Amino acid sequence: MELIDLLIKIALIVVIFAISLVVAMYSTYAERKIAAFFQDRVGPNRAGPWGILQPLADGGKMFLKEEIIPTNATGFLFIVGPSLAILTACIGSAVIPWGQNLEIGGRVIPLQVTDINVGILYIFGVVSLGVYGIMIGGWASNNKYSLLGAIRAASQNISYEISMGLSIIALLMVTGTLSLGEIAKQQHGFWADGYFSWNVFKQPLGFLLFIVCAFAETNRSPFDLPECETELVGGYHTEYSSMKLGFYLFAEYINMFISSAVMATLYFGGYNFPFMDLIHSPNLVAILGVVALFAKIFLFIFFFMWVRWTIPRFRYDQLMDLGWKTLIPLAIANIVLTGIFMTIFK
Repeated sequence: MELIDLLIKIALIVVIFAISLVVAMYSTYAERKIAAFFQDRVGPNRAGPWGILQPLADGGKMFLKEEIIPTNATGFLFIVGPSLAILTACIGSAVIPWGQNLEIGGRVIPLQVTDINVGILYIFGVVSLGVYGIMIGGWASNNKYSLLGAIRAASQNISYEISMGLSIIALLMVTGTLSLGEIAKQQHGFWADGYFSWNVFKQPLGFLLFIVCAFAETNRSPFDLPECETELVGGYHTEYSSMKLGFYLFAEYINMFISSAVMATLYFGGYNFPFMDLIHSPNLVAILGVVALFAKIFLFIFFFMWVRWTIPRFRYDQLMDLGWKTLIPLAIANIVLTGIFMTIFK
């Protein structure tokens, strides 16, 4: 790899990292505004016009608050927990194709950090590692509420990862690849060869299973049992303050952002959009593709927030019943139906 290519990759990583943090930061503002709208309130309106500087004020508060480590906590692991949570949240973006390649000065600039041929397995590996940050933090806090929240998070993630993996198997049967870049290319445009090219039309049940599991994996309501305030005070981050608490909160919103990007890429065409072939400038198509992808991501983030203020929280037995007795059988049935369909209409 030439030096210029390495510098381009580093610049792309920095930009994606910065965008992830900004999206996570303003997701907190968006969530409070959306909650206020649903509840007929105003929401944040003090810091800056319409309260748009509220995330900066909240971030400043997190930085300036006193760092407290409980006396009986396991000090080193108490710090490792939130650090691992934010790390695993950020590295998931490495395999997501954010747009088609740009051509500047005869040089091709890919808008994807790396397109490995097992991109989906990489995403699943990162998601699996994320729960270790919660488990370590909950155990190291030496608090019964924190430990219960951590155990809930681990059980929930393990349960719903199975359904999510099975839903992806049906998609792989259709696409024939594990590369997110290749999956995005296969969904070129919106209509191709007399049928819809986006995978959501080929795998509607698989998408429904995936998005339900995504809610559970990101600990979003109605699956927010690991931090259930009415039962566990604050769950796994009860004992955390200052930026260590900020890391956990940021990790949740970054996971929501990355989950939305993955769902948009796997099922909704990624950076592809209708009538893109009518535009003859490759660079303009690439730029509009990035805009289209982020529009889809923001719609998914809005949906995450909408569901939070619409559906009440499950009981834990209901959550487990849904994962093991409903989603897994449906995912297996979806694989069987996909195989039958592909055999008949091959």
